Amino acid sequence: MKIVPHATTDTLTLALDGELDASSSVSLDTELTKPDVLDYRKVMIDCQRLNYISSAGLGVFISHLQRFQDAGVKLVFFNMQDKVHNVFEILGLDSLMTIVPTQQEATAV
Repeated sequence: MKIVPHATTDTLTLALDGELDASSSVSLDTELTKPDVLDYRKVMIDCQRLNYISSAGLGVFISHLQRFQDAGVKLVFFNMQDKVHNVFEILGLDSLMTIVPTQQEATAV
C-alpha cells in the first residue's frame, strides 16, 4: 500500500492506495503516530484507492481515535468504496468515525 500525505496549514490529508492489511498497517500507524500530526485541526483519509481494509488496518484507526479526540483533531474519511464502507458499517465504526462521500464534504466538516 502507498500512503501519500498532503498538508495545508490546518489539515493533513493521507491518500491511501492499495490494500490496508497487517503489513501495511505498520506504515499507516507510523504516519499517524508522528508528533506533528496533532498540530493539525483535521486529518482527512482519502479512501478512493483503498481496495481492502483488514482488522489490523481498522485497529490502527481505532487506536488513534482517543488520542485525536483528546488533542481536538478531527478524523474524517472520504471517497470510501462501498466494499470498504460496508466493513465500517458491519462493525459499527461508522457511528464512531466521520465518513462522508466527497472531499468537499470532508473539508467542510
